[in-house]
Amino acid sequence: MKTHQRSTMIICALAVATCLLSGCKKSDTVEASEVSVQAEKAEVKPLTEYVNADSVLLPLAQAAIVPKISAPVKAFLVQRGARVKQGQLLATLENADLDAAVRDSRGAMKQADASYDITTKAGVVEDLQKAKLDFVQAKANLDVAQNVFDARDALLKEGAIPRRDLETAHASLVQAKAAYDIAGQHLNSVNSVSQTATIKNAEGARESAQGKYEAAQAALSYSEIRSPIDGVVTDRPLFAGEMANAGQAIVTVMNVSTLIAKVHLSPEQAAALKPGEEATVSVPLEDSPVKGKVTLISPALDTGSTTLEVWVAIPNKDGKHKVGTSVRVAISSRTIQNALCVPNEAIIANKAGSSAVMVMGPDGVANQKIVKTGISDGHDTQILGGLSAGEQVVTKGAYGMDDGTKVKIAAAGAEDDDAKPSEGKAGDEK
Repeated sequence: MKTHQRSTMIICALAVATCLLSGCKKSDTVEASEVSVQAEKAEVKPLTEYVNADSVLLPLAQAAIVPKISAPVKAFLVQRGARVKQGQLLATLENADLDAAVRDSRGAMKQADASYDITTKAGVVEDLQKAKLDFVQAKANLDVAQNVFDARDALLKEGAIPRRDLETAHASLVQAKAAYDIAGQHLNSVNSVSQTATIKNAEGARESAQGKYEAAQAALSYSEIRSPIDGVVTDRPLFAGEMANAGQAIVTVMNVSTLIAKVHLSPEQAAALKPGEEATVSVPLEDSPVKGKVTLISPALDTGSTTLEVWVAIPNKDGKHKVGTSVRVAISSRTIQNALCVPNEAIIANKAGSSAVMVMGPDGVANQKIVKTGISDGHDTQILGGLSAGEQVVTKGAYGMDDGTKVKIAAAGAEDDDAKPSEGKAGDEK
């Protein structure tokens, strides 16, 4: 009896084991489903490489206007946000003392002008004429004295006059000769030295007065604060009546018609750039990037960072973009006209770390191909080798896909549960 029961139990156990084995075998034979992916064909087209960097928008020109004198503010003629032109009067400082100094120096200059005219048109001429007349008079006196001396010398030889008369005539001749020499020397000095020195002295006095007058005018002009550039008033920290100190900005004007994004690039990145290159500037909250151009490439490296400063200008006539905004700059570096391209998302890394793509075969199986990549524009990547134009590569769904996976192309944005692991579906059947 016990032997029969034991045999029955063994038979039942074998039956259960057979059923279990049969069930597991059925589960293992469930075929994996196709994986839904998106794919695009490799195509030849122009491709532009971009250099990207972060920056801040700066004004094309800026002037923090500081007075050269310290004085209270008499009046402001502009407010913040006002558009101004170059040379426009923005504010005035108290200047009564400076105006008085201008009038005083103007009077001194007029006196110097008058003195110059008197000296050059009357004084010098009169001195020269007097010197000439003195010389002529001395020459006449010398001739008379000489004639008297000669006559008395002849009379003395004839015994007609005493020697005393000849000696008297000789003394007069000597005096006349001395007076003639002095008059000649004075005439020469007036002609060669005195006249020139007198004129220069008058000119110096006039120039000195002119300089003092111009200095007073300049000091008065410092009380008028004018804009050196076209732009917009962005800061005005003082009010009328407050003290404006020399060297302290009282008005700031910015030219924001064009904004500048300054980026620092390595010499290798900047080597292919030149002024006029197209660029785009991505501004926060803007739907699309703003087009710009490279306007300046620094000719020297920054000593601290060993980078080159590059300026990208964007138009801002309507004042839409604001100074100080953080932006992302993309500068076109080089363009390849006939580049074999695939979307960036098609590029994956294989187990060895090499770049690869999953290529769709005619049998619906995706096979991995190692490729050599070139430049990228941020959306597409150039393929230098390993792929031919027209081959279809997996763009979405390639990450983590095994070589030889069976795939099917799904419409962009479609929901596809087949992309989930096949083990989950097999488990559901269990």
